[in-house]
Parts: sequence; C-alpha cells; structure tokens
Amino acid sequence: FKRVRVSEIAAHLGFVAKSEGINAEKEALHLIAEKSDGAIRDSLSLFDRLISFSDKKLTYQNVIEHLNILDYEYYFKITDALLKNDIYYLLNLYNEILENGFDGHHFINGLANHLRDLLVSKDESTISLLDRGDSLQNRYLDQSKVCELHFLLAALNLCNECDVQYKTTNNQRLLVELTLMRISSIDFDNKQKKNSKSFIVSINDAKREV
Repeated sequence: FKRVRVSEIAAHLGFVAKSEGINAEKEALHLIAEKSDGAIRDSLSLFDRLISFSDKKLTYQNVIEHLNILDYEYYFKITDALLKNDIYYLLNLYNEILENGFDGHHFINGLANHLRDLLVSKDESTISLLDRGDSLQNRYLDQSKVCELHFLLAALNLCNECDVQYKTTNNQRLLVELTLMRISSIDFDNKQKKNSKSFIVSINDAKREV
C-alpha cells in the first residue's frame, strides 16, 4: 500500500471537520496529518481524540500543546540566529526549549528536518517534496532564499553527527550547544572572524570539547 501524502490526509480531515461543524485551522489539520505517518485511519483517530479536548474548535496551538510538539516557530528563529552567528541568542533559545520540556535529541532531529525542508525548497525540481500547509510552505520558501546550499548541506551533516553521538556523549546539552555553534560558524570567513561580535567554533575545536 502506498503512503498517502500529508496534503491529501489534511484535505480529508478538512472535509470531515466541515461535515461535523468543526472549526479547524489548516495548519492544525496538516500537523495531525504529519503525525499520522501516511495512514488515514491513524489521522482520524488522532483527530477525534484532539476534538474531544477542543469543543469543536481545533487550532494549531491546541495540537502542539496536546501532542507535545515543538513549534515550527522555534526552528525558524534558530535558523535566523544561525545565519547571523548570534550565539548568545541561540543558547538562550535552546535553554527555553529545554525548559519547556523538550529534550536535545528531539530538538536536533527537528532542526535537521527543518534544514532538509529548506533544502528542498531551493529548487523547483524538489519543491514538491515540501509537503506542508500553504502558509508554512511560503515561510520555508522565504527562508530558503537566504540560506546558501553549502550552508544547508554542512549544517545537515553536523546535525547528523550530533544525532549519532547524542546517546553516547557524557554531556548531551553541551554536544547540542557546540553543534549550534559549529553550524553558526559555517558562513563566517576570516574577515568576519576578526569582528569581535562573531563567535566562531571550528570543527576541530568542537570535537576536542565533547
């Protein structure tokens, strides 16, 4: 059996919501569709469970709270900070994510997925692989324009390294923080390194710390 596309599941959930007089945000339905992993039956079960808490109004915020999902907004903010080499903002934002109950492994895998979606957004031949809701897709398209291809490829590789090392490292928080520092250093050349506001962590430096 072929997996059903997220957009197709979201459209079906939209039909069900309309039939039952439920006011559901498109991004909420799209998120439910993503979490059903290509199975319409699972999406309907999840939809019914969430509706039981929502009093016939389903919002994106309801879904991320009940399913304990890290908001996409964090990944857009993290990526902006990575591109600006704003290391102190990155550390504070990552700390906020941890304080909200998400673990570093969940975060780094989510960041990798975000970077992957930015990568496929950069070319017309792969943009069909970005299976997101309309408003979210537009945000990916906008952010992908300021991300160079080599930055995305290098950042994905660093996220993968972090993923592999996460369960065996003695300091998981430090591993993720160093990964963020290394990613934020990708696009800073020697001239920018002289800027006192820039915070550069080389690959070799990071590997010695973890």
